[in-house]
Amino acid sequence: MVDLFPEGFEEASAAGGVELAAYSRTVPAVRLEELGPVTAEAVAGGWEDAWKRFHRPVRVGPLWIVPPWERADDEAISVVIDPGQAFGTGSHPTTRLCLELLLACNRGALLDLGCGSGVLSIAAAKLGYEPVVALDSDPAAIEATRANATANDVEVDVRKSDARADFLPRTDVAVANIDLGVIENVADRVPAPLLIASGYLVSQRPTMLNRERRERRELDGWAADLFAAG
Repeated sequence: MVDLFPEGFEEASAAGGVELAAYSRTVPAVRLEELGPVTAEAVAGGWEDAWKRFHRPVRVGPLWIVPPWERADDEAISVVIDPGQAFGTGSHPTTRLCLELLLACNRGALLDLGCGSGVLSIAAAKLGYEPVVALDSDPAAIEATRANATANDVEVDVRKSDARADFLPRTDVAVANIDLGVIENVADRVPAPLLIASGYLVSQRPTMLNRERRERRELDGWAADLFAAG
């Protein structure tokens, strides 16, 4: 589905499994039936923007994470995020957990591994973390983070990079809201005393050789951990 509909698709619970729904002006030149039972129906105009109704403002402590089509909160630290084609709007439990842990850490230099739309980097910059370096291997994520940083009038050093192989700058705190396997692969490469890790379920616990878990937070079946270098 990712290959066939790179612009995105929806996942919903269904009897005996999940249902995947994609919107498209054209039918992919493959046999969709190979993926399972398939139905197709015409949809009303405006479907291109229908996804926006799923992205609502999110409050995390003093932070107000809001998409650009919603009103910002003048009494909060507003972080305006347009996800574009990149992951991260602030509404996912792992993002919210990472923000909670960022709020609890002492401010300093920050490294965001797998920045997506830039929500964590931008929120960190608004909270007083400096400098903030955001890395991602996806060009769409780089473009989205740069655009969102500009829209929020914050300075974020955005770099296209593979955290598993490329140089990682030394910071005080690093945050990685990414795949569990990647976290375990890069954790000991991260030159930061503190590492906030998320992107996995409560039942999963990252294995790290040179770090000890200081704190765990959970929300809606997802987890985030704060690790300190041993």
